Amino acid sequence: MSNYVIGLDIGGTKCACLLGKYHNKELQIIDKKRWVTPSTPQEAIARFMTHCDAFIAEHPVKAIGTSCGGPLDAEKGIILSPPNLPGWDKIKIVQQFATHYGLPVRLENDANACALAEHRFGAGQDAQHLIFLTFGTGMGAGLILDGRLYRGKSGQAGEIGHLRIRDNGPVGFGKAGSFEGSCSGAGIATLAQKHWEELFPGKSFDAKNAARDLAFLANDGHPLAKSLYQEVGHQLGAGVALLIDAFNPEKIIIGSIYERQTALLEPSMMDRLRAECLPQNLADCKIVPAKLGDAIGDFASLTLATELID
Repeated sequence: MSNYVIGLDIGGTKCACLLGKYHNKELQIIDKKRWVTPSTPQEAIARFMTHCDAFIAEHPVKAIGTSCGGPLDAEKGIILSPPNLPGWDKIKIVQQFATHYGLPVRLENDANACALAEHRFGAGQDAQHLIFLTFGTGMGAGLILDGRLYRGKSGQAGEIGHLRIRDNGPVGFGKAGSFEGSCSGAGIATLAQKHWEELFPGKSFDAKNAARDLAFLANDGHPLAKSLYQEVGHQLGAGVALLIDAFNPEKIIIGSIYERQTALLEPSMMDRLRAECLPQNLADCKIVPAKLGDAIGDFASLTLATELID
């Protein structure tokens, strides 16, 4: 028998409401509604409920999963003032949807939800000890240890973008030399901006698309663009080396920019890992791109719902 689940994906710029079908341990996305994030949580929740009403009217939905950027309290189901969601202050999202629909509802940090999605339906299905790295606009992580999601005491485990991987360097998480400062879309944009005129003569700098534009140039063989991506891979290796030696995972799954630009980043990353990791720890660990690709955000919220009915 198929089980239907709903996913709520709350982002700083976009929201999505998804309908999934879960059967024989496989998850299929049936429908997706996407829109620009409204200016208030009340508007967003009303829009979510409109789509949930329509899904539930047509399918026997069993559970709802909600993925959102932190900080949040996953245990209590409360969103706690995420910096990219102004006005979302102590929103009791789980209580609102559970009361309204009489269904089990779960909330998780988006990086944790993505880690669970890759663990159940992606590149981590065979692993009991894995780390998922977002490597998108920012750098965060979800930790699966001994086959279970690890949140830490206050739910802040996985904020690896705050780790300092060099004495000085680009600022990320408010810290110079941080992992996020070098290994994120924003970090790559900062790096590219320093050389923009040489890379793109006469073209205005576009921070939003700088990492993508630099990758196009590097893949076309531009020496400077290639060297800049090699530098990013080198710093990625520095951060990943810390995680490998600290947690001894069997798999590290890296999403977004790494998933799209593995060929540019992997060689210099691996050079740094071979130089810095304990040999046995590195031998124990496979570093792979996310399997779910651009759909990982969709699978993330739905995966949370599937775990409520298993």
